Amino acid sequence: MMSATETFYDVIRRQGITRRNFTKFCSLTAASMGLGATGASEVAHALETNPRVPVIWMHGLECTCCSESFIRSAHPLVKDVVLSMISLDYDDTLMAAAGHQAEAILQETREKYKGKYILAVEGNPPLNEDGMFCIDGGRPFVERLKEMAADSMAVIAWGACASWGCVQAAKPNPTQATPIDKVITDKPIIKVPGCPPIAEVMTGVITFINTFGRLPTLDRQGRPEMFYSQRIHDKCYRRPHFDAGQFVEEWDDENARKGFCLYKMGCKGPTTYNACSTVRWNDGVSFPIQSGHGCIGCSEDGFWDKGPFYERLSTIHQFGIEANADKIGVAAAAVVGAGIVVHTAVTAAGRLGVKHGGRAPEAPDQDLSQGT
Repeated sequence: MMSATETFYDVIRRQGITRRNFTKFCSLTAASMGLGATGASEVAHALETNPRVPVIWMHGLECTCCSESFIRSAHPLVKDVVLSMISLDYDDTLMAAAGHQAEAILQETREKYKGKYILAVEGNPPLNEDGMFCIDGGRPFVERLKEMAADSMAVIAWGACASWGCVQAAKPNPTQATPIDKVITDKPIIKVPGCPPIAEVMTGVITFINTFGRLPTLDRQGRPEMFYSQRIHDKCYRRPHFDAGQFVEEWDDENARKGFCLYKMGCKGPTTYNACSTVRWNDGVSFPIQSGHGCIGCSEDGFWDKGPFYERLSTIHQFGIEANADKIGVAAAAVVGAGIVVHTAVTAAGRLGVKHGGRAPEAPDQDLSQGT
């Protein structure tokens, strides 16, 4: 196990990484987290001075898609996160150890870094029949979750399973699968939802904590604002087609070939908060909407129970940009016309007063406080 005082910079220098490449890495990392002009220098300073953060990664009811996403991160590369930036002391999916050896490592990390480690949780605990639907290390997962969370400094809920319950908690939920924030109530919990979350979002959250020594700013649902503050709809490249009223009506119709909006095909982008349309997937290559499939809203609570994925949202009021332009034009013409009428009347009154050797009648005082 690595020394508690070893930094990320110590590790990469030992691996032969140059200062130039380290600076480039910091710049890419800062950009991926959306930090400002000083972000790269802040990341560099933190990685040079802060000790690596111990992380314990546990698995409950899940399909391991979060881990599959995590290992595909490009900025930063997951090898840099796992081997250098953090001390991933326990993850029964990625670690070489197994059985009693793995259990010994888990307990050793818990005791050595009490109150200092991050507990990352993938999946959720089922509560029915005393948790017997998910056994981990010979014990119900819910028991081990509570035990390891008690000595952690914070908990990360990876994916929709840990954050909301996902398909395991969908109706009728026979195992009583439960989001971890319903079980762990006395620790800060960072929700990183998605099925799975974007790889760079996952590594970005860990990098932020390691860099600044604090949790990122969270929204009212507990999600990092730097990745979940905007709807997919807000930055979707098909948004102009939505505003123009241009939609795909049937799969593979002419409108689909033209890349029109998928809203009528059930796309949940207008109600889904995530970074898919900006960070994208596979090293920024694409995301589901770009690949021709509507968003299913997998980062939102209870998305499995919110109707068929291909059912059009009925609460979104669509309006076309052409219609808006017509309405704005009519309104503008009316305002200009009214202005011309007023100007003509005032001018005529002025001329009338001059003609009769007097001044034009003064307008009555206006009470600005009443807006008249």
